[in-house]
Amino acid sequence: TDMSLGITTTWEADVWGKLRSAKKAAFAKFLGSIEARNFAITNLVAELANSYYELLSLDNQLEIVQRSIELQKNQLEILKVQKQAAVVTELAVKQFEAQLYNSQSLEYEYRQHIAETENKINFLAGRYPQKIERDKSKFLDLVPQNIKEGIPSQLLKNRPDIRQAETELQATNWDLKTAQKEFYPSLELSATLGLQAFKPAYLYKLPESLAFSLAGELAGPIINRKAIIAEYKTANAYQVEAMYEYQKAILNGVVEVTTELSNISNLQNKYSIKSKEVDALTRSVEIAGELYKSARANYLEVLTAQRDALSSKLELVEVRKDQYLAQTNVY
Repeated sequence: TDMSLGITTTWEADVWGKLRSAKKAAFAKFLGSIEARNFAITNLVAELANSYYELLSLDNQLEIVQRSIELQKNQLEILKVQKQAAVVTELAVKQFEAQLYNSQSLEYEYRQHIAETENKINFLAGRYPQKIERDKSKFLDLVPQNIKEGIPSQLLKNRPDIRQAETELQATNWDLKTAQKEFYPSLELSATLGLQAFKPAYLYKLPESLAFSLAGELAGPIINRKAIIAEYKTANAYQVEAMYEYQKAILNGVVEVTTELSNISNLQNKYSIKSKEVDALTRSVEIAGELYKSARANYLEVLTAQRDALSSKLELVEVRKDQYLAQTNVY
C-alpha cells in the first residue's frame, strides 16, 4: 500500500514566446469584436437617421397631396356648375373627378408608408409602436451641411469595419507565429508538495511523511509533428485570407466615400434645377387656370399642368430626402 495526499502543478516556460504570441492573438481578436460592435452601432444609428429623414419626406409629400386634393375639389365643384350651365361636358367632369380619386388614393398610400416607417423606427429603437415626435415644417428649408473630407487616410482609420479587419489581420499574424513556435521543444517545470506513507497511521506524521519534488522536462514535437504542420498551414492560409479581407475593406471604404461625395454634389445641383422646375410648373398651373377661364385653354391642359406640378413637387421632396440620406451614408 502506498498512500499520498497533496498538490501538483506544472508550468510551461515560455522560452520561444509561444504563449505571448497566443495572448496577443487573443487580445487582437477581442479588439476586433469591439470594432464589430461599433460597426453594428454605426449602422443602427445610420438606419435610424435614414428612417427619420424618410418619415419627414413622407410627411411633406402627404401635405402636398392633401393641398392638391383641396384644390382639385374646388375645381371639380366649379366644373359641375359649368356643366349645368352647358359650358363644359360630362367628359371634363369625369376626368377631373378621376384625377381627384387618384390623388385621394395617393394620400392613403402615403399614410400607410408613414405608419410603416414609424413602426420601423420604433422597432430599431426596441420599443412598441408609438407616435414619433417630429417637426416636418422645415424639411425643405434646411440646407444639408457641407461635408469636409479631410485627409482620406485618417478618415479610413475611423471606419470600424476597417479597424476590425486590421485587428483580425494582426490576430492571424500572431496565430501564425504561435503555430510556427509549436515546432520548437517546450520546457515544462513541475512541482509536487504533499504527504505520503505506506500506512494510514503514518500519513499525518510530520516531517517523516512529507513528500516534495521539483523536476524539469524538455519535450520535442515528434509524434504529433504532422498535426503541427497542418495547423501551421491552416494559420498561414487564414493570414492570407485576412490580408485580402483587409485590402477589400480599404478598397470598399474608398469606393463608398468617393461615390457618396459625388452623390452629394450631384444632388445639390439636381435640387437647384428641380426647384426651378417646380416654380415653372406651379406658375403653369396658374396660367392654365386663367386661360381656361377665358376659354383660351381646354380642360386637358389644366389637368396636365396640375398633374405635372404635383409630380414635380413630390420629386423635389424626394431629392431633398436623398441629400440627407447621402450625408448619413458618408457618416
